[in-house]
Amino acid sequence: MSKGPSLVNVREHFDTTHARWIQRGMYWDRDAPDAKDEWFGKQCMTCCYYVPLSGLFAGDWGACSNAHSPLDGTVRFEHDGCEAYNENEDYWNDT
Repeated sequence: MSKGPSLVNVREHFDTTHARWIQRGMYWDRDAPDAKDEWFGKQCMTCCYYVPLSGLFAGDWGACSNAHSPLDGTVRFEHDGCEAYNENEDYWNDT
């Protein structure tokens, strides 16, 4: 089965997808009652479990791969945060 053309570097596709995901609330709403102030300095983009998407999406969006996070397996905005944040850069070297 052949793979079709990729849209990861098509600016119009990125812009409309980004706007749609923001509109759907696929990001950390800092005004939400469950948002924690400490998450401001512990954002997904610096968590060792954050896996950036590719192409134009890599700058803003990635997937959470932390089994201990309620966000595991979801696409997250890079400035999101959660209680399972981990920036231990030695994590993968300890295994």
